[in-house]
This record gives sequence, C-alpha cells and structure tokens, in this order.
Amino acid sequence: MLTARRLFVVVSVVAAGWIAFRALAPRSEITNRRPPSGLVICFGDSLTAGTGAGDDQSYPAHLARLLGRQVINAGVPGDTTASALARLERDVLAHSPGIVCITLGGNDLKNGVSRVEAFGNLQTIVQRLHAAGALVVLIGIDPPLLGRSWADAYRDLARRTGAILIPDVYQGIMGRPELMSDRIHPNGRGYRVLARRVQRAIAPYLP
Repeated sequence: MLTARRLFVVVSVVAAGWIAFRALAPRSEITNRRPPSGLVICFGDSLTAGTGAGDDQSYPAHLARLLGRQVINAGVPGDTTASALARLERDVLAHSPGIVCITLGGNDLKNGVSRVEAFGNLQTIVQRLHAAGALVVLIGIDPPLLGRSWADAYRDLARRTGAILIPDVYQGIMGRPELMSDRIHPNGRGYRVLARRVQRAIAPYLP
C-alpha cells in the first residue's frame, strides 16, 4: 500500500511526464479544417507540374479523377520557394482556393539556398494561404544523403502553422524503376501513388 509520501512522488512524476509530453508533442490542431470551398489547387515545382509524365498523368490530374472534382495544376518546373512566393497571388490566391497542396523546397536544396531562407519563404506562403481561409497540405522531401534537417524543418513548419504534412513525396516511389521516369521525377504510375496519398490526407476536410 502506498504511503501518502510515495503517492505524492508517483503523482508528481506522472504529472511532470504529461507536461513534458504536451510540450514536445506536435501541434494537433489543423488550421482551416473547414475550408470555405472545395476547390483544390496543387502548387509547386516540377513534381506538381508532372515532369516525366503526360499532362493527364500528373498527380493533380490523377487527384482530380480520384476526387471527382476540379483540381488546378499550378506547378512550374524549376520553381523555388522564392519564385513560387512571387506568383502566389496570381496563380493561387486569385482563385480563392479551399485546399492548397504544396510541393516546394527541392529546388532550393539543389540550388544551395539556405534552409532558413527556404523555410522562411515557405512559412510566408503558408501563412498567406491560411489568412485567405485555405487548408494547406505540405508535401515534403526527406533526402537521405543530404541530412535530415530539411525533413525536420517540414515537420516543424507543419506543427507550428497547423498545416497537414505528407512528410516525404518519394515514399513508396523512389527506388522503384517501374514508378520513376528518371532519378528525380515519377512517371504516370508514380504520380498516381502520390495522388492517392494526397487524396487520403484531404478527404476528411473536403466540404
């Protein structure tokens, strides 16, 4: 039987552990979980544009068929977070989207842009989309040979802003020749895998 002193110690340890868990746990609240419209825009670089596959085989095209609704492909090959930010108003916000799926950051990494600069731009993009009422889905990269700091940065940004995170665009695709058109870009079958993952992520939030 626990004495009062031992009971106090046990309760104190449990309480301290719970406080630490809450402090370190990722944010669970999703910002704009009830988007104002069902319009989906895919915004980003060549992985959004569909490089390596035909126009009707890009992941936004597959996603439109899976959802049975319009999906705008606002992908530009070679886009960085800076160039995407410069066209955000024209190509995304002007359409009043309900959900925006973002693939950005890979070209920043390739071009030697610092993580601080890249994720500063990406945070601005997410915040402007949230301010407009859109639900944001971040589709990250997890480069195994270039350090985990970028993968961690996607997770941190999603936690801080309340964006949905798909942590690695290449999960289940990279390393499978039947799903890749070259070393970087999926083929139509690979983009279909990505589209299904995006569909699962946004399905609970579609109006």
